[in-house]
Amino acid sequence: MVVFAGRTSDETPEERFERLLALPPSAKLVYRVLQEEAPLTQRQVRENALLPARTTRDALTKLKDRGLVEEGLYAPDARKRLYAPLPVDRPEDVSL
Repeated sequence: MVVFAGRTSDETPEERFERLLALPPSAKLVYRVLQEEAPLTQRQVRENALLPARTTRDALTKLKDRGLVEEGLYAPDARKRLYAPLPVDRPEDVSL
């Protein structure tokens, strides 16, 4: 069972995209891994992203602090957390 706390924010996916752009590449990679396979534990994210533990932990903290991922309870082991991305949308006028 996965439990995520509900967000009551009026922010748009476009606003979240702008915050994602401002983050370092490691956080963007972690976000991308979560988009593909969420929900994941920190260890699963680290293994899938091929990043060191400290880098993964830092990236998840930055993503969580900026409201780009949700942190939930991992029922089999209450010491661990599951992470899932919140949706982001690229605005029409942004080209990468």
